[in-house]
Amino acid sequence: MNHDYSDIIDLPHHVSSRHPQMSVHDRAAQFAPFAALTGYGDMIDEAGEQNAVADDTVVFTAEDLDLP
Repeated sequence: MNHDYSDIIDLPHHVSSRHPQMSVHDRAAQFAPFAALTGYGDMIDEAGEQNAVADDTVVFTAEDLDLP
């Protein structure tokens, strides 16, 4: 079996006589990401804002408190 494609590498590019070529814009739209969960990103952002630590909040770790 030939794995280097040497048997087809020099063949001309096929252009269909039945189907018109797709525009670059339409091809890009096929591969563009889509929002499967509409509004989910906004929910995550809102939750992050609600749970954000204020600038004047002091955060202690177990080592800071010298707990056993």
